[in-house]
Amino acid sequence: MVRRPPRPSTRNPGAARPDGSGSEGSGRKGDRSHAQCAASGRAGPSRVVGTGGTWGVGLGALHGARGRCDARRLRWHRPRRVRMSVPAAGLPPRLALSALAGAGRFCVLGPGAARRTGVCPGHRRALSDLHPQPVPTQGFKDSPSWFPRCRSEPRSYITSPKLATTLAHILENERKTADRLLLECNPGPGILTQALLKSKAKVIALESNRNFLPHLQSLRKKVDGELEVIYCDFFKMDPRNFGIVKPPIMISETLFQHLGIAAVPWSEDIPLRVVGIFPAKNEKKILWKLLYDLYSSTSVYSYGRVQLNMFITEREYEKLVASPETPHLYQVLSVLWQVACKIKLLHVEPRSSFGVYGQSGQLDDPKNKKPLEQVNKQVGQNMCLIQLTPHQNLFTENLTSINYDVFFLMLKQCFMKRNFKLMDHLQLLSPVNAAAILKQIGKDGDMKITDLYPQDFKQLFEAIEYFRESCRWLLDDCVEEMIM
Repeated sequence: MVRRPPRPSTRNPGAARPDGSGSEGSGRKGDRSHAQCAASGRAGPSRVVGTGGTWGVGLGALHGARGRCDARRLRWHRPRRVRMSVPAAGLPPRLALSALAGAGRFCVLGPGAARRTGVCPGHRRALSDLHPQPVPTQGFKDSPSWFPRCRSEPRSYITSPKLATTLAHILENERKTADRLLLECNPGPGILTQALLKSKAKVIALESNRNFLPHLQSLRKKVDGELEVIYCDFFKMDPRNFGIVKPPIMISETLFQHLGIAAVPWSEDIPLRVVGIFPAKNEKKILWKLLYDLYSSTSVYSYGRVQLNMFITEREYEKLVASPETPHLYQVLSVLWQVACKIKLLHVEPRSSFGVYGQSGQLDDPKNKKPLEQVNKQVGQNMCLIQLTPHQNLFTENLTSINYDVFFLMLKQCFMKRNFKLMDHLQLLSPVNAAAILKQIGKDGDMKITDLYPQDFKQLFEAIEYFRESCRWLLDDCVEEMIM
């Protein structure tokens, strides 16, 4: 056990002590004991213990104390310890919840996070235990006058009218139903929006950059009810591990109720089509979030088989459609998306055809960027428009929106040991007789696990789930913590 080094004293040799000994008038108010604070009517310092030291937070101003806390009373003591007497509202958000549990501030209480020693365990919940809640005092169309503290990365937008017209024709030809409703993610300057409106589509524009909203609103006034503009980020909708929800982050139920979109059964036709561009920086995270929403039938997928028409980088597209013939690209993401959706390539466009805008809404200067190579010269330089249509037969008796997480864990464990044989994996995955499972799925136990196609993995999972033993799985719980 590593012992923390003693705290060096900052008092003078003759400084007053809590018991009244020492030099008169040289003691500090912050060093008084809780008993003395209670006798004087002031609240004593609450100790918030964290990884870098001990924080002494004076909460007298919040409990009706007679004296006010001064933020200038900040003293540093080595090693890495600080003692403050400031209002809790002046603390960083990470410490505010620790100092005032349940007071409306939120922080992530994980390893090394600060905790208040006097708070009962019921208040020490991480954000994963909190459900997203809309701000109660804010209307649907109200937008807060603040920007995120961390500026978002520049995003790609469609700035070519020719490309926009081509995409509008493609989407019109792919429309299988009479419904003309299209949900456009981050339209930006509205070039594609105008092309979609010309093709007689009804567009709902979800824009996350407030600098583009005035232009989109002026465009809405020129059309008669064919365009709806909402300050919202589709890719951050229904966030996991989040407390207070503020625009552009929204709850899909609130949004869809406002738009009048009703849920339809999974077996029905496509209720809504979505078009946009995946942010290049968070492409993989967004793909994983959409997978969890799809398999659990939550968020936008609680309204039916929502179809995505998205631009994605060529590199990620090749991973989505990978198979055992391309083992260097074949991964869990490939299996899950191919099992869940029909993936169709609609169009390929060089990255240079897109305009990149910063957070301020200004087009980035292309002179400072290296020119991209020609199409198909190098993988990853192109953008692929793909269509992701959920299968009607995705959910079966043995694969449901309840046990899908076991299917995810099974795949992660299989791809962790890519060179293992199928028989070896069956013995690690389940206590069920491996020979019986192999007979049911019609596979050889000596084949490598990565030689299975996506539908074979689904068949394997359903075969194990079919056996009605009390314990059917021997999954390693640590796999769930992996970042794929």
